[in-house]
Amino acid sequence: MADAPQPVPDSENNQKLIGNVHPPEWINPEPQDRYNLVVIGAGTAGLVTAAGAAGLGAKVALIEKHLMGGDCLNYGCVPSKGVIRAGRAIRDARNAAEFGVLGGENLSVDFAVAMERMRQVRAKISANDSVQRFTELGVDVFLGEARFSGRNTLEVEEATLNFQKAAICTGARAYVPPIPGMDEVGCLTNETVFSLTQRPERLAIIGGGPIGCELAQAFAHLGCTVSIINLASRILPREDAETSAFLQEALERDGIIIHNDTAILEVRSNGTSKQIVLEQDGESFILPVDQILVGAGRIPNVEGLNLEAAGVQYDPRHGVGVNQRLQTSNPHVFAAGDICSAYKFTHSADALARILIANALFGGRQSTANLVIPWCTYTIPEVAHVGLTLEEAERKGMALDTFSFSLAEVDRALLDGEAEGFAKAYLKKGTDRILGATIVANHAGEMINEWTLAMTAGIGLTTLAKTIHPYPTQAEVIKKVADAYYRTKLTPKIKKVLASWLKWKVK
Repeated sequence: MADAPQPVPDSENNQKLIGNVHPPEWINPEPQDRYNLVVIGAGTAGLVTAAGAAGLGAKVALIEKHLMGGDCLNYGCVPSKGVIRAGRAIRDARNAAEFGVLGGENLSVDFAVAMERMRQVRAKISANDSVQRFTELGVDVFLGEARFSGRNTLEVEEATLNFQKAAICTGARAYVPPIPGMDEVGCLTNETVFSLTQRPERLAIIGGGPIGCELAQAFAHLGCTVSIINLASRILPREDAETSAFLQEALERDGIIIHNDTAILEVRSNGTSKQIVLEQDGESFILPVDQILVGAGRIPNVEGLNLEAAGVQYDPRHGVGVNQRLQTSNPHVFAAGDICSAYKFTHSADALARILIANALFGGRQSTANLVIPWCTYTIPEVAHVGLTLEEAERKGMALDTFSFSLAEVDRALLDGEAEGFAKAYLKKGTDRILGATIVANHAGEMINEWTLAMTAGIGLTTLAKTIHPYPTQAEVIKKVADAYYRTKLTPKIKKVLASWLKWKVK
């Protein structure tokens, strides 16, 4: 079996994590003669695929060369949200004076305790993704590196596994741009930043996407001086311009320095610190920092799989090619998750895995074409979106009607001191059909589900306007957007008719 990873720091919580997701004493099982399904990669897509297939009676093998749970548990959603929660607690305490809680402005931060609390929760959650649990589910778990040896065979350690169908779920990893000097100076990625035990006083984050913005704000709340270096003209370029500008103002209020339209010329050491040479508007300048965190996108994990032997076509930058049924160029091999999807989210990996099971094992024809996939950036406020953006609609030449409402006019948001944000719906022009929606609010990730359900079920804003929402809640903002649309149906002609009828009734 492959050597167990050595966690950093070597704490009790990390040892518990490793004991669950890559136990040092584990001995791989003897392979069965033939598996209905062999799953490569034990991240979200692989775990859902393996558990679901085994639960339906299939003979399943699951292979993981590093840590069960993949990026989400070990380096992504779980640890990042643990750090974000610590930052949110500190921010709320510091801003509690308006509620009569005094002294918050003088709080100190124990960075090591905040990080260890995250590791403690991660270790607890890891039981769900553990070798033991999946073995109990009837899955043959192999720890080691998988390599295809033919169209229906692959090797792991010294064993050969024969399969009817295979699922490639190896995910993706952080992309580190080829910046001069970076190899010598070194940097953090999402795979190493959560190993920190000491707070970097000055932190530079390369990339203004969701990962960069989330961690910039979290570490700023934990006491770091944070700068975002963004090659694009604005942060969160996937969102519309209004949303991007709104969040930039929020980050800057938290003390984060944002360099948009800025290129990195080189990185170099300067004693115990680092220097980043930047260029903006044709002028170069130096940014001195203690640590550099790269959050500039992700690349698929296709190396070492020997995909050529299986006849599976792939691209080193975009991953394994699949059709809408998640089938690769080898009809016996499927893929799901970050290895093949443009939507690199845990929840989309889960959804794709369910489609894969139906199609690979039961000859189903389920398609990814019409999936409605929301996403959320977990800043303060959060930014959640589903469906089309305004820019996408413009590129496609689609005419939209836009309806929005500010949280500053929602009673519960005012009472909570969380009135910063808005909700917007983009409708097919002249109809109540929702093509996209954006929510900027402290709980946007929880609130976007109503829009997503409406789009999935084909429910329009008329129905949402008739839906009773409890008062007072921040989610009322969704009903208020729907009400704004509904009022447009009361045209001057209809109002005149109604007024005449009421006058007649009085007589």
